[in-house]
Amino acid sequence: MTLRTAIGVIPARLASVRFPNKPLASETGLPLVVHVLRQAERATRLSRVVVAAPDEAILEAVRRHGGEAVATSLDHPNGTSRIAEAIERVDPAGGGDSIIVNIQGDEPLVDPAHVDLAVERLAQDPGAGISTLVAPFAPGEDPTNPNVVKAVVAASGRALYFSRACVPFHRDAADPPPRRFRHLGLYAYRREALLRLASLPESALERAERLEQLRALEHGIAISVGIVDRAEGGIDTPEQYAEFVRRVGRA
Repeated sequence: MTLRTAIGVIPARLASVRFPNKPLASETGLPLVVHVLRQAERATRLSRVVVAAPDEAILEAVRRHGGEAVATSLDHPNGTSRIAEAIERVDPAGGGDSIIVNIQGDEPLVDPAHVDLAVERLAQDPGAGISTLVAPFAPGEDPTNPNVVKAVVAASGRALYFSRACVPFHRDAADPPPRRFRHLGLYAYRREALLRLASLPESALERAERLEQLRALEHGIAISVGIVDRAEGGIDTPEQYAEFVRRVGRA
């Protein structure tokens, strides 16, 4: 199946409890959200990358550095809803085969090849409405940590379930342990699936696990999964940002 070249959307907002004003943190000489934008622009399958935000300060910072930004409402429960509003603003006439990639606004080291893979997964699985990525747990990572989301993947390459619990459960210690994957917060959507997902009410499993992707599975939207070796995590705290600054240096 041939896909249109995709549009990347980076949702961002200033209201962060653990790290206020995170998108504008600029100790490297660039706002954090601009680092994300520049990484995303390196993906070959994206024809356009847009930052979607309700805050004028973010919009101004992105535009000052040559990026495209679109204003969205403050009243969004999650990034998917914000992306749906943004895509209807920046691409109102998009066709049914349009692809929209959700790139987390706090992942300045996102791999452009991973963005391309998420788009390509939809080409390889025409029955899926969404694609996402997973990676094996690295040595020393704790799969029982509820802050790390686990993914169970079928032989078909589609997601069976996502959980904060340590799944699959290893019942018999005499058997080889199951292969566990950690979920990465990168999604590609067919336009129709994105708009449908944003219009659906919160589902029971989503509410229980606080995982929005379960809403898609509960409503029969298939999620195709790409497996990568590893991925950089996002920045949630000032301490993690300080480590990022140490890695990339200051202007």
